[in-house]
Amino acid sequence: MNGGLHPRTAALVRALADGRFRSGTELARALGISRTAVWKHVERLAALGLEVHAVRGKGYRLARPLDLLDADAVRAAMPPSAAARLGTLAVHDLVDSTSEWLRRQPGDGPAACLAECQTAGRGRRGRRWVSPFGAHLYLSLRWRFEASPTALAGLSVATGVAVVEGLEACGAHGVGLKWPNDLVHGGAKLGGILIDVAGEESGPARAVVGVGVNVHMPPGAAAELDQPWTDLAALPGPPDCSRNRLAGRVLAALVGALERFAAEGLAPFVDGWARRDVVVGHEVEVHGAGWTLRGRALGIDTGGALLLETGEGLRRVRAGEVSVRGWHEAAG
Repeated sequence: MNGGLHPRTAALVRALADGRFRSGTELARALGISRTAVWKHVERLAALGLEVHAVRGKGYRLARPLDLLDADAVRAAMPPSAAARLGTLAVHDLVDSTSEWLRRQPGDGPAACLAECQTAGRGRRGRRWVSPFGAHLYLSLRWRFEASPTALAGLSVATGVAVVEGLEACGAHGVGLKWPNDLVHGGAKLGGILIDVAGEESGPARAVVGVGVNVHMPPGAAAELDQPWTDLAALPGPPDCSRNRLAGRVLAALVGALERFAAEGLAPFVDGWARRDVVVGHEVEVHGAGWTLRGRALGIDTGGALLLETGEGLRRVRAGEVSVRGWHEAAG
């Protein structure tokens, strides 16, 4: 881990990550500080949303062990060809957002950023993405395309298929895709994708693909959510997969998908989306800036637009928020 946290707070996280008790004396010696200072750093962990048990005569432990990210372990979980495509693979303990971090870096070649925690993670329309420390997967991938930004309109479809394939490679089955960018299971949100594209009108374009996947939702974080959610731990026969392996498989799938999208466009991904489309055949509402459309979802077209059968005929919707009538899910 690097960046964001005070070095001794980060060291305390590593010391307590296994969930075992450590005495104040042991921690003070390991961190090179007083026992009083240890307590101050414990309070900083609480501010991150980590529940710390303090027991007289036993010391401190985390309520739940942490499976911390490691850049070398993430690369090791990727096929060598995919890992070699990434000039940068950065793992941070704390950032504003993985996508913002990548946008601040020079260059536009392939680069990835992962974080244990985000202070300003974003969902669609600027919504806050709840990002508790060490609990989920927060990653972003930067990619350069020779095409213009408008040619990347179907990229969210391709990346959605890729992320689900990465999850399936870790044993997470039954994950569906809700247009335009949600990962769902059983009508509840498992994760999401947010893509930012910039570039000249005639190209090239730079895309930053942000991915969030719920892995093990802490109770405190769950209370902050305003829509039904799920996590990988709640899936039937939950995947036995470390966060490092999960990150590596998802990144590898994304690298392969972006390479293929650059070469072949959206066509290779349309069938993969159709097999996982959870809204096709349902009555839906699509909400945009000052407008709402109602109709029956018919899937997507070859450009990634939502096909909507309305009372006025067939409509192609290229952007908007979808809610499915009869689902207990809020639009997200």
